[in-house]
Amino acid sequence: MKTSRLTLYIFLSLIFGIFVGWKYPEIGSRMHPLAQIFLNMIKMIIAPLLFSVVVTGIAAHGNIKSLGKLGVKTFVYFATATSFALVIGLSVGIFFKPGAGFVISDGISPAMLDTVSTMAAQNSHNSMSEMFINIFPTSIIKAMSEGSLLQIVVFSIFFALAICAAGEKAKPVLNCISSLSEIMFKFTHLVMNFAPIGVFGAISYTIAESGMGIMINYAKIIGSLYFALFLFLFVILNIACRIVGVSVISVLRAIREPAMLAFTTSTSEAALPQAMKIMESFGVSKNIVGFVMPTGYTFNLDGSTLYLALAMLFSLQISHQHVEPIQLIFIMGTLMLTSKGIAGVPRVALVVLAGTLSGFGYPLAGVAILLGIDQILDMGRTTVNLIGNCLATIVIARWENEFNYTKMEEFNNQFKKTIKTDFKVSPEFVNKISIEEHSDYGVSENIEN
Repeated sequence: MKTSRLTLYIFLSLIFGIFVGWKYPEIGSRMHPLAQIFLNMIKMIIAPLLFSVVVTGIAAHGNIKSLGKLGVKTFVYFATATSFALVIGLSVGIFFKPGAGFVISDGISPAMLDTVSTMAAQNSHNSMSEMFINIFPTSIIKAMSEGSLLQIVVFSIFFALAICAAGEKAKPVLNCISSLSEIMFKFTHLVMNFAPIGVFGAISYTIAESGMGIMINYAKIIGSLYFALFLFLFVILNIACRIVGVSVISVLRAIREPAMLAFTTSTSEAALPQAMKIMESFGVSKNIVGFVMPTGYTFNLDGSTLYLALAMLFSLQISHQHVEPIQLIFIMGTLMLTSKGIAGVPRVALVVLAGTLSGFGYPLAGVAILLGIDQILDMGRTTVNLIGNCLATIVIARWENEFNYTKMEEFNNQFKKTIKTDFKVSPEFVNKISIEEHSDYGVSENIEN
């Protein structure tokens, strides 16, 4: 019941924030501190939560060999999903041609060009070898303070393996970390009560700064991206859910709250703690959640990968650059590699895009144009990043035979009870939903098996 009400409060905050940013932009532009405070509260949770979840998940599992198999399966899925995203982004860009007919002088200011030039000079990693070197932290304290998710995961994995090797002597430490995990989930619940305030601050500031008119001026590129994102979700969700025997409706219903947080704040970190908790409640084992989801925020950014493919074509089209198919494939392959290891924070995709365009000798005008509307584009791609990683945990858990269908059914039943209690929905409607889910995806048969 509390979860349902929190979702409602977040949605109302979203609507109210849009109204304030549109009608009273001078007030909306001052609301950014509310969003920043909420994001800071989320960031202080992530490091201890991630460490405790990964360590307890792996150490409790105790099978080092299975961890290696889990890693291989995870990266196979990540490569497949991001390849789908790249192809869909490329296909939509070729079909809709969002950059065709765009007048560059209407969308670029000298300040934008200066900013983009600075972006192009930045590099998230200069080479593949440097990217892999940066995975391993020199200091776990530094990694936690900087919020380097992958470095925290690597340290946690080695720490968990050491606990397994120590055996009974490490039991007190494991019990302590397990208690820390429970405490951090309770901590997350407390922080999430402030989510409506953070959402209001983020969306009112965005609308006040960008204005509602920006949606009309850049309708083609915005529409193309959101169409591509919805197409990706429709394809990948349906394929994956049918393979694992899970209802699309139940998955979307489960992650509706963290997805809304990711959309309104444009930051994956804001939704990560709650998404991990929900996936565990949904039936995914703790060790799968602890390994797959944090790793996915580095190697499975489906929304960002799709966006980079579409944004690259947009930039080439507005600059009237003709690219041969072979060269385009090479550029897309480069984007796929350079997008790995980027942080799930706002605007980092533009840095990758600017660096790639500069590296191939193409104009940066497209990046300067996208800079002006990036907040709106970032909201969509960040949400897809979150949904893609939640879906990855379900698929990998099923692949490892560690997905609990009974627990998923209990999660769904709890939701239906909440609906009936909070909104007085008729039993006939709830039963109809249940029948449709089971008949479409055969969940009943999976539970029996």
